[in-house]
Amino acid sequence: MWLLRLLGVLTVIAVAGGVVAFLLTRNSWYLQFSWRLFRYALIVALLIFAMLILERVAVIPV
Repeated sequence: MWLLRLLGVLTVIAVAGGVVAFLLTRNSWYLQFSWRLFRYALIVALLIFAMLILERVAVIPV
């Protein structure tokens, strides 16, 4: 779980860094990079949340 938190913090730092770089340089590549990284991180987070919910709801006999 600590690894997911670390990746989340690093993702937020990378997205914020891309937005700041865009504001400083007006190079649209940084904004596109930040948006793409945000979308992929959101998809991964939703998949992880879905797996956690499935783990709680589904009782898988062992």
